[in-house]
Amino acid sequence: MAFNDDSFIREVNEELRSDQLKFVWRRFGRIILGAAVLVVLGTAAYSGYRYWASAQAGNTGDRFLAALALADQNKADDALAALAAIEKDGHGSYPLLARMRAATLQAQKGDTATAIAAFTAIGKEAGVPAVIQDAARLRAAFLLVENGTYDQVSAEAEELAVPANAFRHSAREVLGLAAYKAGDFSKARQWFQAITDDPETPRNVANRAQMMLDNITASGKAPKAQG
Repeated sequence: MAFNDDSFIREVNEELRSDQLKFVWRRFGRIILGAAVLVVLGTAAYSGYRYWASAQAGNTGDRFLAALALADQNKADDALAALAAIEKDGHGSYPLLARMRAATLQAQKGDTATAIAAFTAIGKEAGVPAVIQDAARLRAAFLLVENGTYDQVSAEAEELAVPANAFRHSAREVLGLAAYKAGDFSKARQWFQAITDDPETPRNVANRAQMMLDNITASGKAPKAQG
């Protein structure tokens, strides 16, 4: 029988691999087994945590909806108590949403100072998503139109009135309203004009701004902007 070099080499390689595997297993078998167990336990723990977190968030969501239902039924005090409980031990984004909704309920009850303080705090709180911060600052600004000064409204809203901000239309509107209430009709005209000049302004906001511009023009209290 002719000697087959390729077959011999394959057999030798297989023996070497077998010997290497035995050597590795003898030296590192326990470590490999331990690592495998850790991977399995880690995967199981992570899956279990995700299930637990999902279940807890779902439970908090049900509680949040129940609180909203109480508010819709004009049971403001009960709704506030339910929202306060969610703020304390809720999961996911619901504690923050509960704070926002609670501030709105406070405003509806007439406790404007508490509502403004709550919205202002959320707007400044580190870790709160930027879009929620901006929404909170805008809510505070609208409440301050009737309960504060133009400077207070400006402190909340003027940074939002820039072209890149998604809330710019409402921010310009609240600034225009605050200036109008303060008797600064020139500044009010500037803000309302900025609304009508922006092609991306929603129609309802643009319509309200145009009405305010017409009122200012009819009053003769501020010069019309030159084109």
